[in-house]
Amino acid sequence: MASTSNLRTRRSAAQLQALAGVEREIRAQDSHSRRKYLREFNQAFRSYDSLLDAQQIHDALHASDMVLIGDYHALPASQRFAASLLEQRAIPGDRPVVLGVETIFSRDQHILEEWWRREIEENEFRQRIRFDLDWGYDWAPFYQLLVTAREHAEALYGLDCMPREDLRKIGARDRHAATKIAEIRERHPNAVLFVLFGESHLAPGHLPRAVREQIPEARVLTVLQNVDALYWRAAGERSDKVEAVRVNNDTLCVFNSTPLEKYESYRLCLDQWSRCDSGPDFAPTIYNLIDSLAHFLDINRYSPHNSTQPKFLVDLMPEVYCSSSDSILRRSLLRKGMSEAECEAMLQRVEERGSAYFPQVNAFYVREFQMMHAAEDATRFLHHACQGLPQRVNGHAPVSQENPSDLFYARIVEHALAYFGSRVLYPSRPASQMPESIQFSRAACEKAAQNGVRTDFQKLDAAARAWGDHLGTILYDAYLAGKVGPSSLRRLFLAHLHEPGLARKLCGTLIAKARRFVRTSRA
Repeated sequence: MASTSNLRTRRSAAQLQALAGVEREIRAQDSHSRRKYLREFNQAFRSYDSLLDAQQIHDALHASDMVLIGDYHALPASQRFAASLLEQRAIPGDRPVVLGVETIFSRDQHILEEWWRREIEENEFRQRIRFDLDWGYDWAPFYQLLVTAREHAEALYGLDCMPREDLRKIGARDRHAATKIAEIRERHPNAVLFVLFGESHLAPGHLPRAVREQIPEARVLTVLQNVDALYWRAAGERSDKVEAVRVNNDTLCVFNSTPLEKYESYRLCLDQWSRCDSGPDFAPTIYNLIDSLAHFLDINRYSPHNSTQPKFLVDLMPEVYCSSSDSILRRSLLRKGMSEAECEAMLQRVEERGSAYFPQVNAFYVREFQMMHAAEDATRFLHHACQGLPQRVNGHAPVSQENPSDLFYARIVEHALAYFGSRVLYPSRPASQMPESIQFSRAACEKAAQNGVRTDFQKLDAAARAWGDHLGTILYDAYLAGKVGPSSLRRLFLAHLHEPGLARKLCGTLIAKARRFVRTSRA
């Protein structure tokens, strides 16, 4: 009878030969395999304790509160296996099942829920979560996983955050996902939580450790798929087909594909990406402006707490539409209760400025990129995000529904910060001047507020913009003179202007300080 080493050699020789050429081609296009984070995964799983059959896998799943499933994104069999596990575990009368996925950003949870409620169709869902632009792997098996979850699970969540392409931030993404998983467990305390995440995240010191730190009492099972070293080792077993192995007490690995199949799938993805030819994608540009301003203000995008930082700013990032998705944006605005006339008025701003930010749906629409206007609206988004995007997240009534004069003051502050941010990101923008007929003072602002209450919204907002742009100009001059620092500016962004009277108080204070700065500068 052949020895273990002979069996392994005979079963593996041809595949290893074919695999060598594929790996050379992959390495030429993807250098990430040499990064420390990925090496830690490859080094973590080199041997196993025992073989497992289907019943033992079933028993391990039923003994767990949480199942972390490793996903090789380019391999459809990985997503199909996750769907099969979910369907098997969703037994009527037993514990409910919840699914969390890396593929969808947490910031897009509202889109996922619209699809879950069948308010939007598959194509709109795929486009709005930017699946092909931000993910790019095969849609069909992933979508089938989501459909399986909608049919059998109690809920479905996106777990990931930006940036995916920067491995220096990958630890922050693990901690972010662990926090989201802990929140989901609080929301569904009786459910079994399935989590599908890229296999490299499942090294013991990566996502599993972050999850255990957040939820130490949970029984967590890690299910790997087709790990190379374990596959080659199992090739030496006398059994014709090894279904799975137990790596240790809380980790197992299943085999549903060969290494050659895995890497050929990835090579095909790389080839497809290299041939991709589409129109401009403005989202990375908009996100870069937001990130740059957040960095300037010393805002931690991954902060898990609301205090001197917005909670998980990375989850509040806006959707970005372009002209090809005009109809989708219109439908989204109409679902928010806007009339056709209001939609037309908002989209007219895009015609005039090239782009616009719509806080009602937390979305950018970019038809033509113009730095000055894009920078202003990126700042406008950040201001709304620092307040928790009250229209969508915190449930506060918009300030315009509480008191029209509060709206006037809040809009002045918003315009001032937006103008300031546009100057920080685009210093060549000219300074804004108040009309000579208007005295820049607190009393004059109070009078304008009283007059504004008796006018329509467009006139009210035009007056607020004139005051805000001029105040933003002075704020920028004060910043250049070293009189205002990032920490003070961050507090302005974080001020909760929905609270009655706060916008008026803050606006009056800013105007008084601006007048003192102007007098001092002239002296």
